[in-house]
Amino acid sequence: MGAGDRPLLALTMGDPAGVGPEIIAKAVADPEVGALCRPLTIADAGVMRAAVEITGAPLRVVAVDEPEQARFEPGTLVVLDLRNVDLSTLRRGVVAAAAGKAAIEAIWRAAELALAGRVDAIVTAPIHKEAAKLAGMGFPGHTEALTYLSGLPPGSEAMMLASERLRIAHVTTHRPLASVAAALTTEQIAHIARLAAEAARLMGAPRARVAIAGLNPHAGEHGLFGDEEERIIRPAVEQLRAEGLDAEGPFPPDTVFHRAYEGEFDAVVAMYHDQGHIPMKMVAFDEGVNVTLGLPIIRTSVDHGTAFDIAGTGKARAVNMVAAIRMAARMARTRAELQAAQPPRR
Repeated sequence: MGAGDRPLLALTMGDPAGVGPEIIAKAVADPEVGALCRPLTIADAGVMRAAVEITGAPLRVVAVDEPEQARFEPGTLVVLDLRNVDLSTLRRGVVAAAAGKAAIEAIWRAAELALAGRVDAIVTAPIHKEAAKLAGMGFPGHTEALTYLSGLPPGSEAMMLASERLRIAHVTTHRPLASVAAALTTEQIAHIARLAAEAARLMGAPRARVAIAGLNPHAGEHGLFGDEEERIIRPAVEQLRAEGLDAEGPFPPDTVFHRAYEGEFDAVVAMYHDQGHIPMKMVAFDEGVNVTLGLPIIRTSVDHGTAFDIAGTGKARAVNMVAAIRMAARMARTRAELQAAQPPRR
């Protein structure tokens, strides 16, 4: 991709029994998406034809075998056809190993293309974790699978929820609240903050001002409500500042997200899942995008599930998918611009 090109994005269909194919069809029909990128859907072409019919999207499905064959013309939905779903047996809204297997194959193919530099970013529709497990996927979800496929050790990656005005990276995610304090380390907090700063730059915030949230009420009040801030978190901030990163904190969690939303910071590092998720879902429920940090590739995702209860009805809204595409396109463009600005190697 050149600095002035529209990025080539691989959109994975997610679980074909869920709403993924439908929200992709609706998103690709949105004129904004065509202006931002070249959307290549990694899916079964038959599933996508059915999704176009279900949603009434004004699109013609064009199947290709390789990205280089794709021609992105108005009114077309280009599918890299995996030919991996039997429509005669697909039951929408039902957990099935066959559907989980098809979803996994789309992820694997998209990752292969991204790691080879043949697409500029990946945007994933939701998978159903139970179906994926039935199909033999040995990872809890997309993030862990993509980390493995990238050849990185577990824990290298991080989750960020991002919208136009708020970006929140998480030090811990899916663990009991009672175990969070013991899981925090100075090294991991600093690692997540570095990833958050890098992501903020790709999202259009070159200053990359990072705020670190405290764990306890009032950020511990100098040890009155806990010592994690002084013992674990503050040393991470000091280390980051010594490295030249514009990092501050730890700040009281009840105010730091509002300060970032108002523009004082470009990203916030949250200590645990709900600390970061609640403010994002409060202010950007439909447009908050899940971004995986720490990979050699760009990956964004919708921040919702397969919605089996409405799959096949055409009711699913594509707002979050469009937001995920918009974010991936922006990050891919910025990365290309930064790479183009680098002096040539001798």
